[in-house]
Amino acid sequence: MPTSLPTSNNTITAPIAEKIPHEMVIHQHQRVDNYYWMRDDQRNDEKVIAHLNEENSYADAMLVEQKPLQTLLFNELKARIVKDDNTVPAKDGKYWYHSEINGEQEFSRYYRATSFAGDNKMLLLDVNERAKGHDFYDLADISISPNDEIMSISEDTDSRRIYSISFKNLAKTKARESSIDTDNEYLTDILLETEGQVVWANDNKTVFYVKKDLDTLLGTQVYRHKLGTAQADDVLVYQEDDHSFYMSLDKSRDESQLYICLHATESTHYLVLDAEQPDGEFIDLFPYQEQHEFHADKMGEHYYLVTNYKAKNFRLMKATAKQLGDIDNWQEVIAHRNNVLLEGIELFKRFIVITEREHGQIRFIVHTTHGENAGQQYPLLFDDPCYFACLDDNPEPNSTMARLYYSSLTTPGSLFEFDLATGQRKLLKQQKVLGAFDKEHYQSERIFITARDGIEVPVSLVYRQDSFKKDGTNPLLQYGYGAYGITIDPNFSSEIFSLLDRGFVYVIAHVRGSEMLGRQWYENGKMANKQNSFNDFIDVTKALIAQGYGAKDKIFASGGSAGGLLMGAVVNQAPELYLGVGVHVPFLDVLTTMLDESIPLTTNEYDEWGNPNEPHAYQNILAYSPYDNISAQPYPNILVTTGLHDSQVQYFEPMKWVAKMREFKSDNNLLLFKTDMDAGHGGASGRFKSLNDKALEMSFFISLLSA
Repeated sequence: MPTSLPTSNNTITAPIAEKIPHEMVIHQHQRVDNYYWMRDDQRNDEKVIAHLNEENSYADAMLVEQKPLQTLLFNELKARIVKDDNTVPAKDGKYWYHSEINGEQEFSRYYRATSFAGDNKMLLLDVNERAKGHDFYDLADISISPNDEIMSISEDTDSRRIYSISFKNLAKTKARESSIDTDNEYLTDILLETEGQVVWANDNKTVFYVKKDLDTLLGTQVYRHKLGTAQADDVLVYQEDDHSFYMSLDKSRDESQLYICLHATESTHYLVLDAEQPDGEFIDLFPYQEQHEFHADKMGEHYYLVTNYKAKNFRLMKATAKQLGDIDNWQEVIAHRNNVLLEGIELFKRFIVITEREHGQIRFIVHTTHGENAGQQYPLLFDDPCYFACLDDNPEPNSTMARLYYSSLTTPGSLFEFDLATGQRKLLKQQKVLGAFDKEHYQSERIFITARDGIEVPVSLVYRQDSFKKDGTNPLLQYGYGAYGITIDPNFSSEIFSLLDRGFVYVIAHVRGSEMLGRQWYENGKMANKQNSFNDFIDVTKALIAQGYGAKDKIFASGGSAGGLLMGAVVNQAPELYLGVGVHVPFLDVLTTMLDESIPLTTNEYDEWGNPNEPHAYQNILAYSPYDNISAQPYPNILVTTGLHDSQVQYFEPMKWVAKMREFKSDNNLLLFKTDMDAGHGGASGRFKSLNDKALEMSFFISLLSA
């Protein structure tokens, strides 16, 4: 295995962090953490910043000779992107809404018109102008009042996912042609320290928003705001003191009700308010019950509930307001099925579109609820046997048409419109990929790998047909995730073709911890079962090598966030398998973090990882926690990236991990740590800036092949 990338800077010394022993004792078990001092959220501490800058300088120096390759890859990625692009207009109320992006712009411009063709087109917002002067900018949400006259704008300029909300009077923009906003277009109202989401009451002057706790960064309070008043006068309408819940807001599909939605890992709670009575009180939609997970929506007199009540893979039920209080009086619409996961619904006046998954493949079933064909159901069909698809923007419940986004590992993103009465489909737009891309040059597969316990793990992979030989000679990149029940389907990404065109095989391992194979697949990869996620990933790698998909000395792995935890565990448990590993915004110090309730997300995630204040959970986490299990052994070449302002996985997790890794690892392989001093969990903002991170990892991997 190569010991380093080719560079003229091999004499440069890696940064060595100061060791300050910190003893922690719980359940009669002692740990000594020499780098605990890094985790005090000291983003302005000179010592912390100096060390991060040293790591950045070291990484830049060690990668200096691959900079031309990184630049080449960045230009390749950028060259595939259509510079002048637009979304397909979608009708919402009286207007058709769409966005456009042009030239070198990083962000979109938002418009509305009175027809699909663009009659009376009006610029609502130029995000490029809003982003000027900011190193980071994120537009979380824009929301239009029911009478179409006021637009809310939620913005984050610090990358901490703490949003400020402004309000724009659209009546004053009608005659304006400039993309630069004028002061009189905005109301004086500004809402600070929010989650970014706004829901409008039907009076067009009352909004509700979630305010963040600046210490935990959790949304814990819902406020009512009247336009034209100061935020200091806003009324607290709900406070959640149980920090195991995430909080969000919603509006029913028929726009008659407002919801406060509380979601823990295994429990859901809704509170409801009449949208016509915004000064009223939110009340329980129905009594709270632990471990009852559901999603509720309303159309007319019926509530529709996707619920796990006596249904592990969920079922669909409906109820009137009078029936809601007694769950046994709900009416079943779709029964529970052991082999089918019911993922969600979209309500229309005459139809319900069901999203479900069987044997790992997503599909959509239309149920006709009204009219002469009431009771009929049929699937919406696509061409590929393996694909990703989801319901797109469908704001009009009265519509008889539904839009779905579709792609596969070889098919660019496509927007289809289906006639819900007939099932006929129409392609509205397909993503253009510039350059020499031809989907016929590439082949995707869906296979199953048998893990060590006999369980079959689904795997998606893609390669270029003219450079792939199933003889164990190709480099292979295996992407990993597997937590929270999130499923990463085989979606199209033009970026991976820079690897495929250089002979790589690209693999997605759908390990336990996702919901690829249903709810049980998730439960078998969390808490006490978390080791299954790591075993699955490692066993997939070994099988792909054995089957000739990848060369045993040219295997790479990559993952971010909880996928970064997966990477951290895998390199501890099977470091010999991988030549290089990308570890991004990673959750690595699991045990210490889950013992610290002041850190964002900790209390919300006891049902995901376990509560280490309990001895059994403590031992389970201790057994795999990447930081706690670093040992004196050889490790692969590793590239670690993070953002200083990450609000989900704090910067000090990878900072500590790299420091300890430098202390223990017994090899001369590269360990490089890059911190974006302006970014958060999502990385750099803008459509082109974010490509730098992709080019960095790709050049790191490709260069290792020639080292």
